[in-house]
Amino acid sequence: MRKYHVDVIQYRGDHGTFGFQQGKWLKKSPLHPIYTNPDMAKKMRFSVNREDATCWIHALFPAFLEELKGLAEGLELSLDQAIMHFSGYQQEWIRSGCSILTGDHFLIRNYDYHPKTYEGRFVLYQPKGQGYATIGPSQRIVGRADGMNEKGLMTGYNFVNRRGAGDGFIPTIITRMILEQCKNNQEAIALLKEVPHRVAFNYVLADRAGNRHVVEATSQAVRVKEDTISTNHFELLPEANRYHLADSKRRFAILRNQQPSISKAAAYQVMNNKENDVFAEKYLQSAGTLHTTVYDVDTMEAAMALGHNRIPTTFSFGEWLNGKNSLVKQVRGQINTASNMPYMDGLEE
Repeated sequence: MRKYHVDVIQYRGDHGTFGFQQGKWLKKSPLHPIYTNPDMAKKMRFSVNREDATCWIHALFPAFLEELKGLAEGLELSLDQAIMHFSGYQQEWIRSGCSILTGDHFLIRNYDYHPKTYEGRFVLYQPKGQGYATIGPSQRIVGRADGMNEKGLMTGYNFVNRRGAGDGFIPTIITRMILEQCKNNQEAIALLKEVPHRVAFNYVLADRAGNRHVVEATSQAVRVKEDTISTNHFELLPEANRYHLADSKRRFAILRNQQPSISKAAAYQVMNNKENDVFAEKYLQSAGTLHTTVYDVDTMEAAMALGHNRIPTTFSFGEWLNGKNSLVKQVRGQINTASNMPYMDGLEE
């Protein structure tokens, strides 16, 4: 077992200044040499076309371009370098897990990945002038792993396949686009049909009106279904699935077996209690649960747990939107792994 933590980041202001401040923070973090590795371009099996990336960002999420400019300034990088490292355009993705269960007013997500990829940041951000306020864990600084926005739209993603990758964005940036620019499922679905997708993912959407959808997206096709659960395979696009689906279908069956009227407390136990076999400990296979997050549109609260069978730490997003900062500075927990976590341990020798 090892102890780990998540830092709580709270910021209100324009995207450019937010990007600059995040760059300054990253320069002091053990993640800095990893996220800005100058040899990264040499190792990549593709090249990021700055013009294409900039055009797509300008068309789909213009405020994000200002954040990338601020990030570049804070890190003392060129904009080309910031786009390559942080835009999420044409970046690679290793295999991962994840399970999502939604109810009539909540979304609960197990984020399953390799510990070395975790960056330990939970971000509350209120843009100035453009975009909705959001709450949720970050991924690669500017992306989001899951989250909720001020309009009560909740979302998270599930990896399906990296075979057949195309030119496009990875899910962390697409999730950020959804949360900051869409107020309901209808708008999010429209965006998911417009944005180019790098690799195959499920996107789970749940809004204040009670709409529940899973969007199956690949670089070639996007399909939409009404549903309340998702793991790591497609139903409408089975030709895009991986060959080994047993564990994904096993978790899917457990979630499908829950009553449609399941309470948030009971749903959380299904996801976080180890004995229910949804919480995963396959950390070396990039499929171990690193956090369980809960979003509730009725109470406008978000919660996070690090490790299994834990009481989650709760944040009042509603109070935060009214100007009251959270007193929580860190969320702490432990998981069953000895793996290096670079955001705490630095690079492995």
